[in-house]
Amino acid sequence: MTTELLTSIATHWFDAFNTQDIEKLLSLYDPQAEHFSPKLKARQPETNGVIRGQAAMRVWWEGAFKRLPSLRYELVRLTPYKDRVFMEYIRHVQGEDDLFVGEMLEVRNGLIIASSVFHR
Repeated sequence: MTTELLTSIATHWFDAFNTQDIEKLLSLYDPQAEHFSPKLKARQPETNGVIRGQAAMRVWWEGAFKRLPSLRYELVRLTPYKDRVFMEYIRHVQGEDDLFVGEMLEVRNGLIIASSVFHR
């Protein structure tokens, strides 16, 4: 996997989130991809923080976009390596403190197969 491809996927991921374009966002993921998030674990404890497949991701992210219409991510740094790209960004939501986030995207055949969010 090239650094350029990983960087391109991450850049498209940020664009999709910041425009709240669910179709563009899901098109970056493998249909059976897995997503882990501490916010998911807090809001839906039965998932233990993990959802699988684009259908589950659609429900999760559409809910987030509806709950948080001002949600915006500010890119700090991208670190691509082999088949992964680590993204550091600041999560901005009106009325909430900014949150520094790390997120790892694992990529295979040009699609994200796993994403993991890290923050306190």
